[in-house]
Amino acid sequence: MFSKILIANRGEIACRVIQTAHRLGVRCVAVYSEADRNARHVAMADEAFLLGPAPSNESYLRIDKIIEIAKQSGAQAIHPGYGFLSENTDFAQACADNNIVFIGPPSSAIAAMGSKSAAKSIMQDAGVPLVPGYHGADQSPELLRKEAEKCGLPLLLKAVAGGGGKGMRVVESLDEFDAALAAAQREAKNAFGNPDMLIERYLTQPRHVEIQVFCDAHGNGVYLAERDCSVQRRHQKVLEEAPAPGLSDATRKAMGEAAVRAAQAIDYVGAGTVEFLYDVDGSFFFMEMNTRLQVEHPVTEMITGQDLVEWQLRIAFGEPLPLLQEQIRIRGHALEVRVYAEDPDNDFLPATGTLRYLRTPDESAHVRVDTGVVEGDEVSIHYDPMIAKLIVWDDSREQAINRMVQALEHYRISGVKNNIRFLHALADAQPFREEQLDTGFITKHEALLFPTPRLDPHRALVLAAGFFLQKSKAQTQRSNDPWSPFGRQNSWRMNSQYARPMQLMVGETLHDLKILERDQGYQVCVGGSVYDLNASLQDDHLQAVINGHRMSVHGHVHDNQLTLFHEGENFVCTLHYEDFGSQDQAAEGSLQAPMNGAVVAVMVKTGDDVKAGQTLVIMEAMKMEHAIKAPKAGVVSEIYFLEGDMVAEGAELIAVTVHDEAENKEEEK
Repeated sequence: MFSKILIANRGEIACRVIQTAHRLGVRCVAVYSEADRNARHVAMADEAFLLGPAPSNESYLRIDKIIEIAKQSGAQAIHPGYGFLSENTDFAQACADNNIVFIGPPSSAIAAMGSKSAAKSIMQDAGVPLVPGYHGADQSPELLRKEAEKCGLPLLLKAVAGGGGKGMRVVESLDEFDAALAAAQREAKNAFGNPDMLIERYLTQPRHVEIQVFCDAHGNGVYLAERDCSVQRRHQKVLEEAPAPGLSDATRKAMGEAAVRAAQAIDYVGAGTVEFLYDVDGSFFFMEMNTRLQVEHPVTEMITGQDLVEWQLRIAFGEPLPLLQEQIRIRGHALEVRVYAEDPDNDFLPATGTLRYLRTPDESAHVRVDTGVVEGDEVSIHYDPMIAKLIVWDDSREQAINRMVQALEHYRISGVKNNIRFLHALADAQPFREEQLDTGFITKHEALLFPTPRLDPHRALVLAAGFFLQKSKAQTQRSNDPWSPFGRQNSWRMNSQYARPMQLMVGETLHDLKILERDQGYQVCVGGSVYDLNASLQDDHLQAVINGHRMSVHGHVHDNQLTLFHEGENFVCTLHYEDFGSQDQAAEGSLQAPMNGAVVAVMVKTGDDVKAGQTLVIMEAMKMEHAIKAPKAGVVSEIYFLEGDMVAEGAELIAVTVHDEAENKEEEK
């Protein structure tokens, strides 16, 4: 086995590789950008080297720098993780040229599968079924449009060098084709440096089923069951499970054997994933092959009992496959959800911020958390917004789902918008429990996945008041005399009782509460109702009894903002104080940045007439584009940022004077 390896990655996957390598007695070298100086993977490694500034093209994508560090540190091999350089042929070749083992397939195999169009030709020759479409070299817009007409609608435009949902567009009508093609090409060029597209028929109710394959350098190949990754948003996976529900043994075998044929057709070595579209009639079609370890590999590990990173290391060292096909067994069911810094209520826009409060469920044989962050870390605009992967296992799918729902209720984050509430609703949704799976699941069941909060708003305010009151009580000692009424915090007044006012801001709504303290608790008046409250607070855990109903919640306060966590949901409010200062108000017709990010295109200039819904500015964060559109028809009066500028969430990007206002001004002249 290797004595030292370098991990050319960051975050969760770097930590994951280090964990297995250390178990095998292998020393690990980490690399990091200036933004990751204090990152978890840096602390876990045996040694670490600075790559460069935060942007990935100046750090984690620097092939020359990584090779130099590997040679300087004496690393015998490089594990690329996933993303960044993991499927880069130049990087794999650079490793070979410098006598460093690339823990992955040969560069020729990466090249064969790196172009989705070339991959489809290879798969056709290998007898792997393909979806109808076009994957040729001629990329002229005229030809692509003709091929789109031949393919039929709906169709999918997909970047040939793409992945992770970037450079993809669904086209429902040929009227949309030209705009969709331009947007997909621009996004693909920005993310991968290659704007080439392939076209394929878009199946309306497909499932995304993928096969985990492994091949060694001795000509052996196996598949380790399959994963269902149908639950996606923006073509990116959100929830994965293994094995795929409802798949017959015959289909599993046929799909697995096709995946191994696909891998052996390109002389593959190492871990790979062959992805298929599985249709309602039981047919399946090759979609793509990812020549690396997948984000969702833990669900395969949980049902097979195998450490796939260990398999990677052993195969890269020249050892044969650890198991033959007939020795691979699956047991139970596993689920994985990706905990993201994003705003599900705002089209899943990526979020940034500091993880001021982070609590994860207890890990066990049933629950696993793979993460690269700790409390206090910052989620920046520079990298993928995934915070962690939460994985559960149990004997049956139903039990595994119950485990996941419970684990999500114990996962608490404050300081950064996140998708935990959404994941909880998703895992607990009846259609998901009933295996009604396809890639349109989230859109189809939107009403179930964005439910009205279960916690009554008034009770939430009472719980918030209890949290603030108990926290204040614990922090403030007003008297050393326990018998003095002036040392008590029960609003004592001579000859009268005093109802203490408290104002809590929820969103933009201010709520007035009146609180009367009793010897055995509080009486809280809110919205015309009176609640008897008994509460005790220990650390972040509030136990409360409201009108005889016992409840248990957790909470975190920062700058007078409280986040309460209850059964997978959270309630956010701010302890309000009158502020008589002025605030800058955005001008009517202005458009603000919905997230931190970069301006990649300004589509108009000052003085232009614009229509409602017209794209004015295109922003990018974490390699995903977001179009800023005109809310009303009008005239562009100001443009505040240029292409390439970095902007903060809420920054005013552009000002549009609506037509009515323009006409009024003209009349005044």
